[in-house]
Amino acid sequence: MAQPIASHPHRPDARQIDYRRELNPAQYQAVTTLEGPVLVIAGAGSGKTRTLVYRLAYLVDQGVEPDQILLLTFTRKAAREMLSRAADLLQRPLTQVMGGTFHSVCYHWLRRYGSLLGYPEGFTVMDRADQEHLLSLLREQLGLKAAGSPFPRKETLAEIISGLANKNLTLEGLLARDYPQFLEQLPHLERVALAYHQEKARLGLMDYDDLLVNGRRLLSEHEPVRRRLSERYRFIMVDEYQDTNRLQAELVRLLAYTHVNVMAVGDDCQSIYSFRGADFRNIMDFPRLFPGTRIIKLEENYRSTQPILDVANAIIAGAREKYTKCLFSRRREGPRPVLFQTGSENEQSRLVVARVRELRRQGLPLSRMAVLFRAAFHSFDLEIELVRAGIPFMKFGGFKFMESAHIKDLLAYLRVVANPRDRLSWNRLLMLLPGIGRQTAAKFTDRLGPEATLEDALLWLKGRKQPALRELAAALESLKDPGQTLISRLNLALAHYEPLLRSRYDDFPKRLRDLEHLVAITARYQELNAFLNDLTLDPPSSLADVTEPTHDYLTLSTIHSAKGLEWDAVFIIWAADGRFPAYYALNNPDEEEEERRLMYVAATRAKDLLTVIFPALSYTKGMGMTFNPPSRFLADLPRSLLTPQKAEIREG
Repeated sequence: MAQPIASHPHRPDARQIDYRRELNPAQYQAVTTLEGPVLVIAGAGSGKTRTLVYRLAYLVDQGVEPDQILLLTFTRKAAREMLSRAADLLQRPLTQVMGGTFHSVCYHWLRRYGSLLGYPEGFTVMDRADQEHLLSLLREQLGLKAAGSPFPRKETLAEIISGLANKNLTLEGLLARDYPQFLEQLPHLERVALAYHQEKARLGLMDYDDLLVNGRRLLSEHEPVRRRLSERYRFIMVDEYQDTNRLQAELVRLLAYTHVNVMAVGDDCQSIYSFRGADFRNIMDFPRLFPGTRIIKLEENYRSTQPILDVANAIIAGAREKYTKCLFSRRREGPRPVLFQTGSENEQSRLVVARVRELRRQGLPLSRMAVLFRAAFHSFDLEIELVRAGIPFMKFGGFKFMESAHIKDLLAYLRVVANPRDRLSWNRLLMLLPGIGRQTAAKFTDRLGPEATLEDALLWLKGRKQPALRELAAALESLKDPGQTLISRLNLALAHYEPLLRSRYDDFPKRLRDLEHLVAITARYQELNAFLNDLTLDPPSSLADVTEPTHDYLTLSTIHSAKGLEWDAVFIIWAADGRFPAYYALNNPDEEEEERRLMYVAATRAKDLLTVIFPALSYTKGMGMTFNPPSRFLADLPRSLLTPQKAEIREG
């Protein structure tokens, strides 16, 4: 049974907080509802963190002892910030509040009670590097070093093991969904997983995910511990509840063993991390797991203008399942968001460059603008145009186009055709080949004098006994025909490189999509050297430079990496069906729904200006030029909300 809240002792030195004045009505209701289960649906930009901070303060103001409060967050930084702000409000320390991540809290309990699960008092928690090292050793001990190709690298093995803990899937189900290239290795991977768990138990080790797994075991298998911890933490608050996985949701349910004073705060419309194991069902099923839940909606947005929120509301209105809410702002006026259709991907890129330049001329710093996209490779063409225009940028989520090893690999084929004396590119190509070592590569590049021709190089390669060198010579021979288009040359290079890619990188499906997009980018180029020169202009500032507070740079970001952030002006590119939502999501209703939530998250990052762009035509390997309709999430929106326009690009 829930215990009554103690009366508040008079503290003459404490600050008197006027909660009604400091909070809007919905926030006030969330802050002052203490008993029973509460689900706070916190819309984008609605003051979620402020609500949690004031509720911490209000609990203590009402006489709850700080050590009876548990605050669960997804980063230590978030927990520290909330506790620090609440302490400042109260003008007293809150060091006794248990605040931190699910993993850190479970670690704390397992240190005390781990012996009940058979763990020694001094068990060790492995970091990711230790985990990968152990998996590599086990793979070698099991004789799987030559288990056939493809076989996961140690980094990917660790990801697979982690996925098993967090995604509620069998190993076969996980491989089929996320790693189909490894399905043929299922028996070997089962052996590795079993050996890994046995070795951890033998050595008294836990990995990061074991903290959650064993935390749940502790609470579910040992009723006295479950009761003790539930009675200790009489008030539980969980931030970003839409991002919890099944283990984390079960931990919350188990902790509410002797009471139901659980407040979950989150936004179902921002549940976008299923690939990490987050389960959308957790926030939707909270009222079922906690009967009598009081649902409070935070709908007043403090970030965006109303025209932007109208678009966001309309996007999410089409969701099959949601907590209905309608974001509103006191900033009623502002430019109406625009949906631009361009002729091609490159026109899309040049439109962004032109708009960025115009906003910069109007006085808006680059640091207050962002370009958002569904997948990292969607920005490749834009990166080329930004470099040409001399606009500094930083990319978050995925690799910068020209920093990717597989991009450099494929371009090396074209570089040696364009310049047979390019020793670096020759060396890169030769080192890709099976059975070719540094000595052979050095022997070849030493022969490349200032007068060397491609024919000389090919003659030498054809005369070698290694089949890989002769096959490379044949591939380059087909590339050098001056009558071929750049697209056909890249496709020929890709045909030779793809088997090497598959054997070299175990995430080759993703890298192959990048390369196919590179082929598409070449469609606007007629001449090989012009293409290569555009790709080798001076790159934007380094990471060290742009992280200086005074540096002004444009943000390029995947939407996943942009969640929680905001900019004055936001451009969403590639808003076309098949790209956003992605093709693979169109046959899966749950994945299509998550894509819709991604679009909602992207739109709600904008404070003042929202520009959405899609190219009407694009090149796809295997299909050639294809027509792109606008994203289904936008196509049916009223023109009064999102104005469609044909792009007019002015250079300069």
